Amino acid sequence: MPTLFEDTFVVDTVDADGRKFDLVSRLEAHSDKFDMRLKLDVNVDVYPLNKSQQRFVLLLADTLNLDGTRDPEEGVYTEALMQGKPSLADKYEYVMYGKVFKVVPGAVGGAAHEIIASFGGLLMSLKGAAQELKDLKRDLRVFILIRKVDV
Repeated sequence: MPTLFEDTFVVDTVDADGRKFDLVSRLEAHSDKFDMRLKLDVNVDVYPLNKSQQRFVLLLADTLNLDGTRDPEEGVYTEALMQGKPSLADKYEYVMYGKVFKVVPGAVGGAAHEIIASFGGLLMSLKGAAQELKDLKRDLRVFILIRKVDV
């Protein structure tokens, strides 16, 4: 599996600082398994994930190919690359493609490690234990895949 990170999150707040754009909400959430903190911009017109206490699975992967093989042209994604073959995207409801542009290492003594990525201008900040985020490096092209979980 091409998984770099996966966990289930619970939405804590939506647009805590007010809504900046009509179709985008900023979610703040915490994870169940790895005690991560997430801030994520979501196009709620396309994928309405904007209720407090809503649960969702978030997966970060560097390819959609189920066997983990890389796309022929690194850093470029088109649907034509998938050519109708099964992919990770088939198991999720919302998929974005972007790039990790900043990694803020946690200080010795347990301070949270932070990964910041952009998906076409929609931002993600993921904070938590460095061990769980070790595969996410600066300039890495990454897919974020999300599906809602029933409570």
